[in-house]
Amino acid sequence: MSSSKKESYWIPLADLMTVLMVIFLFMAISYMALQEKQTKGATKQLKQYLQLTKSLHDTLYKVFHNDFKKWDLKLDSTDLSIKFTNPQVLFKSGSADITPYFQSILVDFLPKYLSVVMDKKYRTIISEIRIEGHTDTIPIIHLTGDKYINNMELSQDRARNVLAFLRTQPCFTDLTPSQKIRLQYLLTANGLSYGRTVDRNYQPSFISHENINNSKSRRVEFRIITATDSIINNLLQVYHIK
Repeated sequence: MSSSKKESYWIPLADLMTVLMVIFLFMAISYMALQEKQTKGATKQLKQYLQLTKSLHDTLYKVFHNDFKKWDLKLDSTDLSIKFTNPQVLFKSGSADITPYFQSILVDFLPKYLSVVMDKKYRTIISEIRIEGHTDTIPIIHLTGDKYINNMELSQDRARNVLAFLRTQPCFTDLTPSQKIRLQYLLTANGLSYGRTVDRNYQPSFISHENINNSKSRRVEFRIITATDSIINNLLQVYHIK
């Protein structure tokens, strides 16, 4: 085979390799650009989530800052919960019936609270609103058996009665049908017995290893559960973490 024939054979092959290299280069650049776009998107979503979460806390504080002392409220910045911390005004000992005084507080509290959590601004970050009932470790005198389950039933009844009271108020009855559906989707009533007792600083006694403060453990909380799962799942997909 002459040298000219060899050259006519190898030149097209070299051109083909060049084309393939260019194709692979463009594929690599495109992949890196896509990864960068996804990373920026996930970072932006996380930043927006953190900003909205802080805004939600700040709004709750602003709305209730004049009521904390008056109603014995405590706003927890770590879990966006509002705690009613005076057990004497909530329910009588061993009873799930809301006291008249607590009803008068709820009449003022609920419209303010719903005005915040129903704000369209926070629609994407709120996945659940829990009304939680908590008891102390003291067993119910007139009941026998498992005192934890007895207190569980009591705390559940208390949380459910607060939710039932909410549904009788104009802040709920005056909502549009679609708003009611959304709120019903978000709201849950949860009884936790004395599974989450707190110490004198309202820190979970199980975590702090401090002595249980029974008085402060008897409480009702309105707790906001944020949409952290969807944020985390998006980040895991972007960074291909399984």
